[in-house]
Parts: sequence; C-alpha cells; structure tokens
Amino acid sequence: MLELILPAAVACAESFVDVSESTLLPAELEALGGARHDRRRREFTTVRHCARRALAEIGVPPVAVLPGERGAPVWPRGVVGSMTHSPGYRAAAVARSTDVRAVGIDAEPHEALPRRVRGAVTRPEERERLAALGTDRPQVHWDRLLFCAKEAVYKAWFPMTGRRLGFADASVAFDPAAGTFRAQIVEGAGAAGAGERTGTAEPPAPLLYEGRWAATPELLLAAVVVLP
Repeated sequence: MLELILPAAVACAESFVDVSESTLLPAELEALGGARHDRRRREFTTVRHCARRALAEIGVPPVAVLPGERGAPVWPRGVVGSMTHSPGYRAAAVARSTDVRAVGIDAEPHEALPRRVRGAVTRPEERERLAALGTDRPQVHWDRLLFCAKEAVYKAWFPMTGRRLGFADASVAFDPAAGTFRAQIVEGAGAAGAGERTGTAEPPAPLLYEGRWAATPELLLAAVVVLP
C-alpha cells in the first residue's frame, strides 16, 4: 500500500504482523533496553525489520537502525528514510541521499481525532477546509488525515533542520481527487533558522511540501519526499 504513494526512487517495506525480537541486532536490543510495554517492544522490533527489508532493496546490507535525536532513526551514511507504526501496521521507507533529500511517512488508524486533539493540531483555515471536505467526502476522517500529513512533513523536516516543528507551524490543504496534499510552513513560526545545521553546507529546508495520501477503512497513510 505504501509503495502506491511513494516515487520509484524510494524503497519501502511494510508489515501487518509483528516479528520476533530475535530479528533485532545486538545494538538495537541494547537500545530497546528495559522497555517493559509489550506494544512498544513489538513496534520497535517490527519497524526495524521493515527498515532492513527496505534497505536491502537499495543494496544496503543489514545494519542496526538506532534511535537518535528526538527518537528519529539514524540511517547509514548516504541513506535517508522514515519509519512509522500504527495498530496492526508497521512500515519503513528509505532512499539514497543522492536521489532523495528527505522522506517522511506516517500511518494512523482511520478514525476521528478526539475533539481536544483536533483543536490543538489544526489552524483556523484548516478547520474551514476540513468542514468542506467532511461535507463532500464524509467517508474519510480528514482531521486524522491532516494529523497524519503533518507528522509525515515533520519527519522529513527534522533531519534537514534539527529543529522542532509544531502542528501550528504548517498549513495543510488536501486535493481529495488527486490523493495529494500541500503543506506550507508558516513564515515566522517554528521554521525560524531552517536549514542552519552547524557544520553542513546543506541548502535551507523547503517551506512548501508536496505529499500523497491513501486511505483504507482501517488505515490512513501520508508520505512526503523532498528531492535534492
């Protein structure tokens, strides 16, 4: 399903069932440490199994994928990628950094956001768009999809900038017919200083992101790919 919303330059792998912790590499087992919640252990394990499957598709041998700053996965040199998990679903997407600058994917259960969460993650203009979308296409929980899209944008944004991005710092608009969305980083919000990672010659992170989305009765997916 994920491959339908990603370009050919990005390899992906997904799983609807969890795998044994025996698939983890020693460094990953150490990173998992004393996590006691079974759900957390299953998510951590299976999403890394997906990551190695995706890495193999671009010719990268098995390697530990450890959590780094703010939990973002640390990929091998020359690789960019993203991971996600949702109840009953795990996935990873990777690409060569010569082909793709950043990838962000997110999966969410296809259900409405709690009212209190919806108010916290949406901007006024987004709430107007969501109301119109809900009238025209009520079969999609657009508020949850907006949350999903913003998570995907953040996962692409953070590795390029090293900076947090709040939910109010991006304004998302969907094209329901095309299965796409656009996310505009709000000027003067958390974007200040974008692309100024110390010691790098990387260009500033873009302020406009183009993404794709997909929906099933159980699952919502969003993906953002930033080209060099």
